[in-house]
Amino acid sequence: MKAPAFAYAKPASLAEALDLLARPGAKVLAGGQSLIPALNMRLSSPELLVDILGISGLKTIEVKNGMVRVGALVTHSEIEKSSDVKTHIPLLAQAAPHIAHPAIRNRGTLGGSLALADPAAEYPACAVALDAVFLLKGLRGERRVKASQFFKGLFETDLKAGEILVAAEFPVSKKGDRSVFLELVRRQGDYATVGLAAHNERVVFFAVGSTPVLFSLGDARKSLKEKLQPTPDLYNSAETKRHLAGVLLERAWNTLSTSR
Repeated sequence: MKAPAFAYAKPASLAEALDLLARPGAKVLAGGQSLIPALNMRLSSPELLVDILGISGLKTIEVKNGMVRVGALVTHSEIEKSSDVKTHIPLLAQAAPHIAHPAIRNRGTLGGSLALADPAAEYPACAVALDAVFLLKGLRGERRVKASQFFKGLFETDLKAGEILVAAEFPVSKKGDRSVFLELVRRQGDYATVGLAAHNERVVFFAVGSTPVLFSLGDARKSLKEKLQPTPDLYNSAETKRHLAGVLLERAWNTLSTSR
């Protein structure tokens, strides 16, 4: 299939992009690794694509005031290779190599992954585990939204019409902090059957429901079987996913315990 007809614009500044997004039927294009296939399958039909890849201010990683600010256009590969991310956000550094394949990691972006809110994606779970804050900008100004409040449902977020997710802020990892990222896949590069991102006492499962599912470590070990209600997929029942989540939890517990 071919994509439906649409207009295209590539703004040079964030202000210009926000003006364009105020038009009816406008949609943001970043790395395009999710949007372009959706267009070709006619699952999305915007009237105007606003390509934000030319906005240089969204491509930086900055460490300041106890936070690491990662711009929305930073690619998965850049996150994977960044010494600042490896040092200060080790959970994100662990997750990046699990995303698809190198060709996709070279183009896919942090902001695109977070804004899409795919329940099987790695970054949303990491952001919730790390208690990250997202910076959203629109013509009416800037909003700061916690990751735990950003993901509303299946491919649904707190982004309002005309807003752009411009960056995510992650607390700098402190001495004694512990992080672990785990996922089970059928083949390397596939979406996870079940995944887990944990930071200290915050444990987040993904690919088990419409949004990342947050537990405290103690609560997860005590009552995961009763409280986790996974959504089955084409290959795995809810019970199978629940069992696999328990397997990952025990692996995470062993890793976190030995790193104390």
